[in-house]
Amino acid sequence: MKILSVNAGSSSLKFTLIELPAKNVIASGLFEKIGLADSCYTIKYNGEKITTNEALPDHSVAVKKLIDALLNMQIISSLEEIEGVGHRMVHGGQEFSKSVILTNEVLDRIAKYNELAPLHNPANIMGVKAFMKVLPNTIQVGVFDTAFHTTMKETEFLYPVPYEWYEKYQVRKYGFHGTSHRYINKTISELLGRNDLKVISCHIGNGGSITAIDSGNVVDTSMGFTPLAGIMMGTRSGDIDASILQYMAKKSSKSLDQLTNELNKESGLLGISGISSDSRDVEEAANNGNEKAILAQEMYARKIANYIAMYNNLLNGADVITLTAGVGENSKTMRKMILDRIASLGVKLDESKNDFRGELRLITTDDSKIPVYVVPTDEELMIAMDTMELALQNR
Repeated sequence: MKILSVNAGSSSLKFTLIELPAKNVIASGLFEKIGLADSCYTIKYNGEKITTNEALPDHSVAVKKLIDALLNMQIISSLEEIEGVGHRMVHGGQEFSKSVILTNEVLDRIAKYNELAPLHNPANIMGVKAFMKVLPNTIQVGVFDTAFHTTMKETEFLYPVPYEWYEKYQVRKYGFHGTSHRYINKTISELLGRNDLKVISCHIGNGGSITAIDSGNVVDTSMGFTPLAGIMMGTRSGDIDASILQYMAKKSSKSLDQLTNELNKESGLLGISGISSDSRDVEEAANNGNEKAILAQEMYARKIANYIAMYNNLLNGADVITLTAGVGENSKTMRKMILDRIASLGVKLDESKNDFRGELRLITTDDSKIPVYVVPTDEELMIAMDTMELALQNR
């Protein structure tokens, strides 16, 4: 069964065509600058990478170009070969606790949460409608970033604010990166042959979140009402004192929107280092003695380590810690920095095992109280697997 796994942004469309149940990636690609000048798209297939510069006025045109390319490149012989399209949907609120078949009625329900994810949900919905138009007879499935976190209890998802904020305005912790955390939990549970694991899953990329999982259920997660909360990230501040916004509004004469934008796009590693939001650039500068880069690295590692320690306490002792995403999978330096800062938990890094990139590996010593694994994430595969399941159920 061939499934398209799709992530639509406001001006982009990322796709992966996957053969299931074999889990073979047939083709992948990215359509960029949709609706903007200099739009282009890249398709990777059979070891080749083909880039085409072409006008992409909207997502419908991009999807049409994608399908035409799949046919013209003989990646598929007919539209019927694509038996499902799985879409990343960022926010499903409390309503969507699992993946669903997407219809116009369901899209209207999802749209109610647009104001909770204004940069993502409208774009996700736009992508779905574009595929519905081009592939009207193909099942469309929505896989939500927030769904995995709906097992949290009130003690974790509520904020200590007036309760009517929750009742009237749905102010609560939702959590994100749920598809990644679910994939990591599934993978490590299968690897260790246990379904009752207490896992601290660390998704550390340009965006980052830490999640405490007990027997497949999320107990708590670091991101909150929006993806701004939690650990320090590439451009996001993570947790700060909320009164800073009022103080800075008075001091700088900037609006709340401007300040929130700075917390989302000009803070984190970029804000502290003044160099880049890319951890690789910051790490290189730190290695060359740049003091602000060194500071940014230290803050980053400490904040991740502090969340791990807090969640170890919440779980009453974790069985395993996992590191994933761009930084977690590829930076041996940051992995060491984080693990050195949770040595009080009995975690012991085996440095001889830590010199690698992008592989599933145990990186702690045999006598480490908590084993730590690097587990490459695959959100596209998770989306495709959910889509296959619903497609088979509805044949």
